[in-house]
Amino acid sequence: MATVELKVPDIGDFKDVEIIEVLVKPGDSISVEQSLITVESDKASMEIPASIAGKIVEMKVKLGDKVSEGSVVALIEAAGAGAPAAGPSAPLETVSDSLRAVPSAGASVSGPTAESGRGELKGGPSRDPNPQGAQTSAAVGPAHVSPVDQSNVVKPHASPAVRMFARELGIDLTKVRGTGPKQRITMDDVRGYVKGVMAASSTPAAAGDGAALGLIPWPKVDFAKFGPIEPKPLSRIKKLSGANLHRNWVMIPHVTNNDEADITDLEAFRVSLNKESDQTGVKYTMLGFLIKAVVAALKKYPEFNASLDGDQLVYKHYYHIGFAADTPNGLVVPVLKDADKKGLSEIAKETSELAKKARDGKLSPVDMQGGTFSISSLGGIGGTHFTPIINAPEVAILGVSKSYYKPVWNGKEFVPQLTLPLSLSYDHRVIDGASAARFNNVLRSLLGDFRRAVL
Repeated sequence: MATVELKVPDIGDFKDVEIIEVLVKPGDSISVEQSLITVESDKASMEIPASIAGKIVEMKVKLGDKVSEGSVVALIEAAGAGAPAAGPSAPLETVSDSLRAVPSAGASVSGPTAESGRGELKGGPSRDPNPQGAQTSAAVGPAHVSPVDQSNVVKPHASPAVRMFARELGIDLTKVRGTGPKQRITMDDVRGYVKGVMAASSTPAAAGDGAALGLIPWPKVDFAKFGPIEPKPLSRIKKLSGANLHRNWVMIPHVTNNDEADITDLEAFRVSLNKESDQTGVKYTMLGFLIKAVVAALKKYPEFNASLDGDQLVYKHYYHIGFAADTPNGLVVPVLKDADKKGLSEIAKETSELAKKARDGKLSPVDMQGGTFSISSLGGIGGTHFTPIINAPEVAILGVSKSYYKPVWNGKEFVPQLTLPLSLSYDHRVIDGASAARFNNVLRSLLGDFRRAVL
């Protein structure tokens, strides 16, 4: 059998798009139109299909590589005279102005817009993962009786957004029955599967949204009869983060400890640093000081830098701090790696670069993975205290509100004090109230006298 190059077909006006998923490996037997890789630009994602059937001999690309039309993806031993796939490759699925977050979940999650949301595309042909009409593994789960060769098993037919959604929920797509065109798995199919699993493990409840939790159905209202309306789909990032936030809020017993820190001297120090660094271009923000203080507190109370894994608490000996970045399209959480090994200027520079990438929709999955603790700051907007939602699998998150001046009695007179509100949410299964209060006390002490951060 001849060895043939599998190349990226015409993908429209897209060049140097990043590979975010490699779906096959050497030795795999693939069919015509089976997806090889998933690529994503700052505006769209798509799967690149095989034009012929055969056996993968060698992969010419890897995760993170950039490809364009004509780039060689793999070498394949053609099975007979495999006919090229008809028409163009899969239609683009408009997703977000930023790369996906996994959230690890990315993280948190937490990660910008999708005009079409994360559901199925309207219009455009759908690829059939099994052109010969064979029943797919998405329709019928494999029977695990004895080890079998699954090299010819077709992957579940689903868009990248659906695949990511399923990964976040821990769902095996081979167990989900697709109801879309040509058994394509949709968001609703994944949600329906989750509801079915929950219902099977609980007592029967009323039908409708929330039925698995024993709740009454969500109200169905024709809003148009009360006045003019304008329906708009949720952005991809809000759908993505919404699912994560809902899961985290329901599954993690949140408690929030509120406190305040005196940052009068720290703010004066920050302003003086910025005056001195006008020529270097480094801008010091309060976030950098918060990250340094948080790392010091995490070292003193390592359970805040851990994750719950079943009956075990996994302590991490690295300090990757996520920080919520507000963008025009939603909230994303880039992660500053190895914050304990970096000085203030390096932290200021890297957080500024990550924030810019977030606003421009250029964050890669790596930029939002591996966080051990998160900071959510509303300092530039306002508020006093709030309850930030923990970014699983982390066990705590620090919320920071807008600083304000208040009069404080020093024993002789009232003096103005610049006060920073702190809101520490923690997983009560791992952390008790006393530890949370002590953690906040350490933060208050460090922010009040930043010289302690070098001790």
